[in-house]
Amino acid sequence: MPKIKTHSGAAKRFKKTGSGKLKRNKAYKSHILTKKSAKRKRNLRHSTVTDKTNEKQIKRLLPYS
Repeated sequence: MPKIKTHSGAAKRFKKTGSGKLKRNKAYKSHILTKKSAKRKRNLRHSTVTDKTNEKQIKRLLPYS
C-alpha cells in the first residue's frame, strides 16, 4: 500500500490533541479589525475544537498526525 500524502493546507490549520480531537484557530482575525470590538478580537485569539460534523473529513486529510 502506498503512503498517503498529507494535505499541507490542512496540516497548517489543524493540530490533533492528546484525546484525538482537532484544534483550530478562529476565523475573522486577519483584517478589517477597526470595527471589531476589543472583546471580540480578544475572544478570537483563543483556539477551539473543530466541530464533530467536519472531523471525519479533516482526519482524512491528515492521515499521519
